[in-house]
Amino acid sequence: MFEKMIDRSMAKSPWIFHINAGSCNGCDIELVSVLTPRYDAERLGFRLTGTPRQADIVVVSGPVTLQSRDRLIRTLEQVPQPRVVVSLGSCPRSGNVFKGSYAIDGPLEKWTHVDVSVAGCTPKPEAIVAALAQATEILEQKRKEMRK
Repeated sequence: MFEKMIDRSMAKSPWIFHINAGSCNGCDIELVSVLTPRYDAERLGFRLTGTPRQADIVVVSGPVTLQSRDRLIRTLEQVPQPRVVVSLGSCPRSGNVFKGSYAIDGPLEKWTHVDVSVAGCTPKPEAIVAALAQATEILEQKRKEMRK
């Protein structure tokens, strides 16, 4: 009985951890705007958490730089399974304007499995909310598979 209550409550309130892997902060600003009253992603149950150990969904913004790579990998290892990784913006997908730079060691898919990608430089808040909703569905599927 308690397991059903816990599962139901966890499905309705995924916690998000944000990692900046070297971005220009454009995507970071848009992610924060999604949580403001105008777009209000919190009404869907999303909450930012300050620690990866409590996160369900990891949002990564920026190209993976040489300096951030090891920290990114170490942080992702701290997120409990099942987890969903969301790539926010064009930089984690391709490097965008930073592609070919000596400091870039991306794309993000080189270092971890990406479940959902949000395109754009900077992505629109509506696209971010839609991606988070999709990430929630993927998280629910992963949880069901783990129970089997």
